[in-house]
Amino acid sequence: MPDPNALRRHSSPVVDGPDRAPSRAMLRAVGFADADFAKPVVGVASTWSMVTPCNMHIDRLAEESRKGADAAGGKSVVFCTITVSDGISMGTPGMRYSLVSREIIADSVEAVAGAEGFDGLVCIGGCDKNMPGCAIAMARLNRPSVFVYGGTIVPGLHRGQAADIVTVFEAVGRHAGGQIAEGELREIESCSIPGEGSCGGMYTANTMASAIEALGLSLPDSSAQLANSKAKLEDCARAGAAVVELLRKGIRPSDILSRESFENAITVVIALGGSTNAVLHLIAMAHAAGIGLGLDDFERIGRRVPVLCDLKPSGKYNMAHFVRIGGLQPLLRQLLDAGLLHGGCLTVTGKTVAENLAGVRPYAADQDVVRPMSNPIKPDSHLRILRGNLAPEGAVAKISGKEGLRFSGKAIVFESEEASLRGILDGAVREGHVIVIRNEGPVGGPGMREMLGPTSAVMGKGLGKAVALVTDGRFSGGSHGFVVGHITPEAAVGGPLALVRDGDTLTIDAVRNELNLEVPEAELAARRAAWKAAPPKETRGALAKYARLVSSASLGAVTDR
Repeated sequence: MPDPNALRRHSSPVVDGPDRAPSRAMLRAVGFADADFAKPVVGVASTWSMVTPCNMHIDRLAEESRKGADAAGGKSVVFCTITVSDGISMGTPGMRYSLVSREIIADSVEAVAGAEGFDGLVCIGGCDKNMPGCAIAMARLNRPSVFVYGGTIVPGLHRGQAADIVTVFEAVGRHAGGQIAEGELREIESCSIPGEGSCGGMYTANTMASAIEALGLSLPDSSAQLANSKAKLEDCARAGAAVVELLRKGIRPSDILSRESFENAITVVIALGGSTNAVLHLIAMAHAAGIGLGLDDFERIGRRVPVLCDLKPSGKYNMAHFVRIGGLQPLLRQLLDAGLLHGGCLTVTGKTVAENLAGVRPYAADQDVVRPMSNPIKPDSHLRILRGNLAPEGAVAKISGKEGLRFSGKAIVFESEEASLRGILDGAVREGHVIVIRNEGPVGGPGMREMLGPTSAVMGKGLGKAVALVTDGRFSGGSHGFVVGHITPEAAVGGPLALVRDGDTLTIDAVRNELNLEVPEAELAARRAAWKAAPPKETRGALAKYARLVSSASLGAVTDR
């Protein structure tokens, strides 16, 4: 028989012995009975709040995980961490806190689990930064852990067409372009978000949930379930029980996370046509696990992995359709059979990827959400890592192929997201322009805001194929069009983006994977010599601290380097 105290490596110093009577006294007040002090303690990290529909139901999910852990022989303790809403703060100064919140979430989950002596952990995330934040904490703590995705939203319906948050953002551009009246804009606003769950396309939340399942940190099917479904409640209960089983087997995140498992996650993100944010977050998660992952890995894997899923924003289907046809598991089986996944990687089931997929049936023949390997949407990755004299450390583009593969145009330069949105909506941006948005990187923002407002306005005004956009900021998973972000070094630290002037020619080449400023080197040298760093936008508080600590976006924008 295994030593029961081996399951209580972290909780036993907190509750065992006469000298721990004060600790036990406090725990009795929150529901511990005598027998519970001999059980492994499972922390359940809930990201519940009424800040956003993505997380408004997670208190109910946490309760199911609590029950599952207790029924399996553990003693659960539910605690909360924060979330912020990208969809609500998008396009405002508040969006600067979005990426910062990933670090706060990771730090807070680590702090609570470490301080309270939790032996294992369930983390439940619903919005974009919850997921990598929780995964980073799980990797740092290295205690038996399972991640649970809060689930995707049921799409809204506007005049017979599925609608979601990106529908609303693009409607703003259509309204500005005179294509719809204010009354229809109000209709779209009123029906696009019908309830709980994360944004409905293959945007960042669904991308990261899928990537974490592919990593092996979630139970099978966790990434592709509706937020309001019975299946999601059952997933949460199983996760609580699974942590207790991982404790018994001694399986920790370090046994699951490896270079090969991260390669699996990258492969899945590409096949799904997922968000550019996955590049940033997977690099940061690998850093927390002590695994060297970089932009070159996305480029290398992207050469051989096709885009197979016709999902929004570039495709026509939403996540609810993907759930309906069977979710992620048949896609994983398809990729494994094609030799594109490492089947030997361990997962939180205690089995390998290949063992988990052994009984998975393929998608039905009459569906067209996921293509066969013989007929991909794109034969290689939509995530392009671009380099050149404008991005010597790299940039990330999302090129579906529908925008074309090359764009050359004249720069129109904006020093902030707000200024660019005004320029697009007011008509200053015209066909042939390359919109340059700078000083929005991790340091310059500070916080590396997402540019969903400008990119949606471009699409809404019908300029999606007529202009391009480049920035040292990020993009929402809902962004599409000819867009390049994560330009490094960023403008605020003297990167070449700081040297661009109105009228300069910029060329984006997604075949050669290059991003270049067509200005003579002597002229660039003169501009560089004249450049001076602007004073910090923030000098106190979380944003100022983040700007001082954060690494380049090409390194994951991490703060614990």
